[in-house]
Amino acid sequence: METARSSERQRTAAERRRRELLEAADRVVLRDGPQASMNAIAAEAGITKPILYRHFGDKGGLYRALAKRHTDALLSALRAALDAPAERRARVESTLDTYLAAIEARPQVYRFLMHPADGAADTADASPTAEQGFDVGRHSAPLLRRLGEELGQVIVERVDLGPDSEQMARIWGHGIVGMMHAAGDWWLADRPCSRERLVSSLADLLWGRLAEAGDRDVKGGPGF
Repeated sequence: METARSSERQRTAAERRRRELLEAADRVVLRDGPQASMNAIAAEAGITKPILYRHFGDKGGLYRALAKRHTDALLSALRAALDAPAERRARVESTLDTYLAAIEARPQVYRFLMHPADGAADTADASPTAEQGFDVGRHSAPLLRRLGEELGQVIVERVDLGPDSEQMARIWGHGIVGMMHAAGDWWLADRPCSRERLVSSLADLLWGRLAEAGDRDVKGGPGF
C-alpha cells in the first residue's frame, strides 16, 4: 500500500514538474519565437539542459508537448464557438475568428509551431539523443491532421450531409483546417485586410452546401 502511495506521489511530482517546464518553455517561445532554444528554455526553468532532455528527449519531444498543450486549448475554444447559441452563419464566423484570434494573440507561439527557424534543432542543442535536424513538416503535419480529424468529428455530429455524412465531414474537416491554416498564415505575415474582413470572406467561401444542410439533434446544444 505504501509503495503504491509512493509511486502515486512520484507520478504527481513528475507531472507537476513537466507542467512547470512547459510553462518555462512557453515564456521563452513567447519571447524568442522560432529561435527558442533548449539552452534558453533550460536557463528559464533554472535547470541544466540534460535535465530538460530527461523530460522531453530532444527538441522534437518538447515541440510535440507544446503542440499538444496549445492544440488542446485551441480545440476547446473552437468547440465552444461551434456550440454557442447562435445562428449557424454566426457560429461559422465565430469559429473562424477564434482560430485567427488565437494566432494573432500569440504569433510567436504560432511561428514556433509552424515555422521553426532554419535548422531549428540548433547544433548547440545537440545531445546523444537529440535530432540534428528539426523537420517542421514532420512535426506540424500531425498537429494539422489532428485539428482536421477533430473538426470532422464535430461536423458529422452536428450536420446531416446525407448517406455519406461521415466521409464528407472528414473531407470538410481537413479542408477547412487547411483553408484556415493557409489563409491565416498569409494574413498573419502580410496583414492585407482586417481580421473581420478575412473571417467574412472565408465564411462566404464555406457557405454553399453548408447553408442548405439540415441539423442533427444534439443533446445539450444547437446543431452546427
